[in-house]
Amino acid sequence: MSKLLSAKTQEKREKILECATDLFADNGYVHTSVRDIIDCSGFGAGTFYKHFNNKEQVLKILLEEFLEEIINNVYEYFKQETDLYLRFIESKRVMLEVFARNPKMSEIYSRVAGINLSIDQCLKEFDDKFLLFTGKNIQYGIKHGIFKDLPVMPIVSSTLAIIKYAVYKWVVSKEISEEEMIDMVLSFHRSLAIGLVKGEEFIGPADSGTRIMNN
Repeated sequence: MSKLLSAKTQEKREKILECATDLFADNGYVHTSVRDIIDCSGFGAGTFYKHFNNKEQVLKILLEEFLEEIINNVYEYFKQETDLYLRFIESKRVMLEVFARNPKMSEIYSRVAGINLSIDQCLKEFDDKFLLFTGKNIQYGIKHGIFKDLPVMPIVSSTLAIIKYAVYKWVVSKEISEEEMIDMVLSFHRSLAIGLVKGEEFIGPADSGTRIMNN
């Protein structure tokens, strides 16, 4: 009985989060009230406040779960792929595929910066994790003579910036398609890799990532 109750409780929590996602994406965080979320869920106020203190906590949980999915997917990719060049390029595809699967969360992510210090801190924590594992990958390549000995922070900062820009262009301003968003980021990283990787040339179409070693 307790397991059934726990499952139902979790189901209600997920329903509230789902409603909040729809409302934050469609109407904006600022223009969505707790009452809007409660009405959308079909539950009472008591059910909402059993799980959440306020709508800010709801937003923070949504962002944390979404951004953690991105980080975990990249970590899993790193476990499977040892080629540092492919890691540098294709880990960005892994990230963007999470954005593409979650257009509403992508829009929320692209719009909520600056709402308050708590949400900004949540976004900063994601940025810091991204910069850390991307930087470690490049530093490892430098140490083993695969990448040129270049300043790492400008490189990783620019990679994060292009991802944010491409996602915004796709889901907020709607100037590009999902495919164009991914291609924009990967093309940028392939171009960047030409200057980063030591002793290699990159040939083939823009979507192939083909490499040949210099003799």
